[in-house]
Amino acid sequence: MLDYGANTTTGDVLQGHDLTGRHFMVTGASSGLGEESSRALSNAGATVTMLARNTEKLDKAIERIRSNVPSADLRVGIVDLADLASIRSYAAEFLETDAAIDVLINNAGIMACPFMKTADDFEMQFGTNHIGHFLLTNLLMSAIQAGQNPRIINLSSAGHTHSDVDLEDPNFENTEYNAWESYGRSKSANIHFTRELVRRYGNELQSFAVHPGVIMTDLGRHLTQELMDEMTERVKSRATSSEEAKEFGGLPFKTMEAGAATQVWAATTNDLTDNNGAYLGDCKIGIEGGNPSENGYLPYIYNEETAKSLWALSEKFVQQKFSI
Repeated sequence: MLDYGANTTTGDVLQGHDLTGRHFMVTGASSGLGEESSRALSNAGATVTMLARNTEKLDKAIERIRSNVPSADLRVGIVDLADLASIRSYAAEFLETDAAIDVLINNAGIMACPFMKTADDFEMQFGTNHIGHFLLTNLLMSAIQAGQNPRIINLSSAGHTHSDVDLEDPNFENTEYNAWESYGRSKSANIHFTRELVRRYGNELQSFAVHPGVIMTDLGRHLTQELMDEMTERVKSRATSSEEAKEFGGLPFKTMEAGAATQVWAATTNDLTDNNGAYLGDCKIGIEGGNPSENGYLPYIYNEETAKSLWALSEKFVQQKFSI
């Protein structure tokens, strides 16, 4: 395995890769990490289906990519992950094409927003970041299984350290809403989902959960100074790698190319075969108890019973069972 790290870029991890003939699907592709992942993958020859809920923003992202990669083979899908009907409609439409998906990158997300609900009455962060991707992934599973060396990459975060999932009150119906706790629950859910996919499908597919690092994207549009200060203090209290990290919070900002590198690496490398289901950060395998701002994670994200229970709860919420 190459000596990658926090400053590794998408160009670094794709150097020497020819992805011609491979099909990647990326959610949240109209800006930020989704756009950069789509650009980098298409630049390496891949066909990329870019999913987003806003047609105008997605069209502009495609224009930006094609100005950089004129030969980019890009396809478009409109889907709102906060609306189960939209997800079902898109999935049905896609499956009619009989196209295979080699890699699904569940990149889209919302972070630290005020208390809101999805179209189906789920708390917005849990509903969008987990439930939406849970349904989309399972509805597209036949196309994913038809892919070559199929993979599912779930964008998680060091934010998982804010909280594990709450299976008793996932929608904050009985507890006071906290934006960071909600975000943490949803990011922990992304990891539990990853682990359960691997438990269910075994060697039929690979799945990885990814911490991208701190990048200035539209994801932070809901952040107030108060929320930023709260996040910094939380991270400082958990930083473990150095005294500097403990003092300043260990929140080094990354470029977009470095931020998208870990999910692109997870989607394309052959170095992770023996680590299926792993949590990744800074283009490295996660370390239990390590610095969350790098590739550290808390042990509750690898609890098999929690993962199984979350899957069952998610099936209940979308009113559909999925079996292998």
